[in-house]
Amino acid sequence: MKDEDFQPRRSFIFMPGISPEMYPKALATGADIVCIDLEDAIAPHHKADARTKTMALFATPLGDPDLGTGVERMVRINCLRSIDGMADIQAVIASPSPPPALMLPKVVSPDEVRGLDELLSEHGLGTRLHVIIETNAGLNACYEIAQSSRRIDAMFFGGVDMAAELRAGNSWEALLYARSRVVHAAAGAGLDVIDVPYLDLGDLPGMEVEARAAAALGFTGKGSIHPKQIPALNAIFAPDPEAVAYARRVVDAFAAADSGLVVLDNKLIEKPVLRTMHRTLRIAERIAATQ
Repeated sequence: MKDEDFQPRRSFIFMPGISPEMYPKALATGADIVCIDLEDAIAPHHKADARTKTMALFATPLGDPDLGTGVERMVRINCLRSIDGMADIQAVIASPSPPPALMLPKVVSPDEVRGLDELLSEHGLGTRLHVIIETNAGLNACYEIAQSSRRIDAMFFGGVDMAAELRAGNSWEALLYARSRVVHAAAGAGLDVIDVPYLDLGDLPGMEVEARAAAALGFTGKGSIHPKQIPALNAIFAPDPEAVAYARRVVDAFAAADSGLVVLDNKLIEKPVLRTMHRTLRIAERIAATQ
């Protein structure tokens, strides 16, 4: 991913593909990502209908050209190893206006991502990919999965399914190891990494505590289950003014030095840090442009 391609992914919200009337409302929530869901939110007997309605959304103008400006839009398809998942991919390929990005659930190996990448390339599609790590097998292979395709922009941590797979409690402490491995894998590939939504809608302070812990661990965003969670998430995962100012100083120092390392505030800074600084600046610029 190039520096200019960075985009805020502080928050996301799902909407069910069976209810296209919710799409404009979802785009107006303030979330950085709106994901139309064809998987968990859709009952088996509604899968085909949801698929048809979802693909139609990307072929139909919403009326207001400014609606959802700056919002990343994607579709969570069904597992690639399922019949519904294969049908979802067929619909994407057949669509004259395919979704710009797909979220892939229950990924367990790099091979399934590579296979989809090759298929999309064969059909001339530039569709981006976002991968959910939510199984024990996926966790074991997450570093290789993160490296498996240049189309991948972010990894998502699916805590609920992961807890069930690990026979662990769905708590911060119980899932800290799994979270850390996903962060490690995403960082190794230069990807954004998004934490699982906080499920207790009545406990906003608890959500903020968990979101801050996720940010400290290396996550770049967190999911939401309701629009009222989004403002806090956007604030917590945005670079603060001090971080932006420091990033600017580091970038300027490297530009002036034209070398692989600089000394700033009596601290040695090596060039690999520069990419993180560029990322901070680009995200701050994107955030400012959408406010």
